[in-house]
Amino acid sequence: MQITAAMVKELRERSGAGMMECKKALTENDGNVDAAAEWLRKQGLAKADKKAGRVAAEGTIVLAQNAGSGVLVEVNSETDFVAKDENFLKFADEAAQTALKSGAADADALKAANTSHGPTVEEGRQWLVAKVGENVQVRRMVRIDGAPNLGAYVHGGRIGVLVSLEGGDAELARGIAMHIAAMNPQYVAPENVAAEFVAKEKEIALAQMSDKDKQKPAEIQEKMISGKIRKTLNEISLTGQPFVLDTNVTVGEALGSAKAKVLSFHRIAVGEGIEKVVEDYAAEVMKQAGLA
Repeated sequence: MQITAAMVKELRERSGAGMMECKKALTENDGNVDAAAEWLRKQGLAKADKKAGRVAAEGTIVLAQNAGSGVLVEVNSETDFVAKDENFLKFADEAAQTALKSGAADADALKAANTSHGPTVEEGRQWLVAKVGENVQVRRMVRIDGAPNLGAYVHGGRIGVLVSLEGGDAELARGIAMHIAAMNPQYVAPENVAAEFVAKEKEIALAQMSDKDKQKPAEIQEKMISGKIRKTLNEISLTGQPFVLDTNVTVGEALGSAKAKVLSFHRIAVGEGIEKVVEDYAAEVMKQAGLA
């Protein structure tokens, strides 16, 4: 059967695959567009399965927001080169928009959600793997809904922040989000720090105390330890940190001046927690040549 340009065009619009791939799919399936579309999907799935075990620690963080709702989605690739690819970035943006509109609570639910043009996010991922030739993963997502004042910030596609404020204005919310991106606080306030962490810090402070300090009265030792722990808790808590946009005040003081408070926040960074494989190509070549 003759494969016409119109048939190739129709299949391209349906599948998003390249012209030569569509022509091959139609040839393999005697010009049947439906069968060719299914064939392309199967080819993409096979390629995706083969690449699924490869480490994907590069990628991007994408933001989508509307009124008091916002989502951040991390999509990973194997290399920074693919992370800048137009097809990769288009897929990541579509995944974030789908996450926002579908109400998906996590990455698994997002993968099963249908995009605006029909296929699920997972099907789009499989197609992208076949297109770029690398493992691609929709690794995780976070969302905030119903925020009285939503702050959002993405730094260079590498770090993303969502923060929900009560009170304040849009400028303050964005400023707090930028601060979180830069300083990576672990808690909203010192009082939110886990009791186990505080106990451990006290144990460490006691162990580090000099012999001279150990000779001081118990109440003095307690004040010294409390001061050290308070400093540590402020360093890891949002409200205790100097505000990056005005280091003369803490974040807590900036919030207080605006009669605002932070209800919650999320911060994610590309590849955090993924063990990257560092290739030493020179050593590998020497090993293969029997020189190492």
